[in-house]
Amino acid sequence: AAMSERSRAEVDATLQTAKLNPAELLPAVHCLSFGPQASAGECCLLQLEPGLCAELEAGRSLVIRGEKDEQAVLCSKDKTYDMKRADTSNMLLFIPGCKTPEQMNADPASCNIIYSQIAGFSNNYWELRRCRPKLKKLRNLLMADPYEGPGSQKDQTLTFSKYTTEDLLSLIQASEEEILHHLQVIDACKIEGRYWRILEFNYEMKLLDHVTQLIDSESWSFNKVPLRTCLEELGSLEPKEMIEHILLSYGRKYVDDAGEVYFEMREDKICRAIAQMLLQNAVKFNLSEFQEVWQQSVPEGMTTRLDQLKGLALVDKSSRPETIFLLKVEDLPEDNQERFNSLFSIRQKWTEVDITPYIQDLCAEKQTVGALLTKYARSSMLNGVKVYNSRRPIS
Repeated sequence: AAMSERSRAEVDATLQTAKLNPAELLPAVHCLSFGPQASAGECCLLQLEPGLCAELEAGRSLVIRGEKDEQAVLCSKDKTYDMKRADTSNMLLFIPGCKTPEQMNADPASCNIIYSQIAGFSNNYWELRRCRPKLKKLRNLLMADPYEGPGSQKDQTLTFSKYTTEDLLSLIQASEEEILHHLQVIDACKIEGRYWRILEFNYEMKLLDHVTQLIDSESWSFNKVPLRTCLEELGSLEPKEMIEHILLSYGRKYVDDAGEVYFEMREDKICRAIAQMLLQNAVKFNLSEFQEVWQQSVPEGMTTRLDQLKGLALVDKSSRPETIFLLKVEDLPEDNQERFNSLFSIRQKWTEVDITPYIQDLCAEKQTVGALLTKYARSSMLNGVKVYNSRRPIS
């Protein structure tokens, strides 16, 4: 109680004892006392960058995501942040209605002794760091039950996990926009208008084959494939939504002046898928033989090039004859150090050109592949070429 009855004279005497010059201070004095409910751990402090403050002020939500065994992340509508607890040596006090020096200067009438009760205090706060969305789990969940088409026994008999957008939002540590974008990247499609599925690869190839054969038999240009005719001609073989999905996955949709919907087929993506089909049945493939078979397997008029296979297959130039084998970037670990460990266990020394497609997705905002290599690899020269190997022994 004595605290709350301090007079101006007592305050000035205290300042004098502390050898502080009142003229250098604001005239207002806060007399603090702990309120009856004040305790640590009641409140959590979160440090937000201006952009995130603006999100909250605009009435949008921030969501904390993660299951029990996962490190929590905070997501806005389109970004993901790691949450780290930071301890402070200064105790942080929560004082309701506390005025800042700016507010006091604006209102000189309030300047004397202000009695304030501390409502709570904390010795730490949560810091946010922008991070890559953790999306590998999304593909893994959907790959556990790929869609084999409407006639598949599995789909009709077994119960399996079905995921709506809401389900994925509660399971995946990423923002809504990042999740929806990634579903597009992995060519997931909505079945029954509700459940996200990934097509089983052989079923996808069967659909693609129907489309490319139709293009060939009708002598259409790959740049102008009409949606309506595709649906009419192929609708008896497969569901129309699947035909349209394959066109969306392997083509770019556009509408002509008459309002007709067409697709411009993506040569690189079609060649890449056919290469995957050829490579997935062999451990290693003689490179020159592969290139020959590959070119013969793609639709007439398309040209195969090795750079279509970035992040899908790797050429081994050191073997005689040279070979090529399947190595998909999406099968590698998501964590930076684990990714490098796994790459260096596949191949001891990498050139920057070879390793780039396998680490490009690890680059944070404004980070280059070069910066990643400097951190996780050691460089040396081999026959006049710069190569990278592991900084630590790989078991």
